[in-house]
Amino acid sequence: MTLALLLFLFADHAPPPAQPIAYSHKLHAGALGLACKTCHTNPDPGEMMGFPATSVCMTCHQSVKKDSEQIQKLAAFHEQKRAVPWKRVYQIPSFVFFSHRVHVEAGSSCETCHGPVKEREALWREKILSMGNCMECHQQKHALNDCDTCHEPR
Repeated sequence: MTLALLLFLFADHAPPPAQPIAYSHKLHAGALGLACKTCHTNPDPGEMMGFPATSVCMTCHQSVKKDSEQIQKLAAFHEQKRAVPWKRVYQIPSFVFFSHRVHVEAGSSCETCHGPVKEREALWREKILSMGNCMECHQQKHALNDCDTCHEPR
């Protein structure tokens, strides 16, 4: 297969970015049953979902797996009062208004865009965030689909 064909076939997916600390969604969200909102706070409309503060992680990891190399890295960030420089899987253009809160409150699950989180060690881009993909989802869910829904400054 040529590179062009491979890119065409797999364009909706991107490999997971290398993160500064290994984190298993499969363990935390899957085996341990933690809800997404346990770690990711639901931001105000117009703000992106954030990464958890190290204090959230250290609530458990002060005593759980504290000898792990990865947890020691996490503890160092926490002690230095520095945020872990996690890499975003999705980048939303500045001209698009997107609210996780609005989507969650409308009944969309995290898996709609992020795939089967509970089954994955690392997350990758499940779908390309294109206008066409967003409009198709809005149409299927009978959500507003006019330009101002996503492109009107808030």
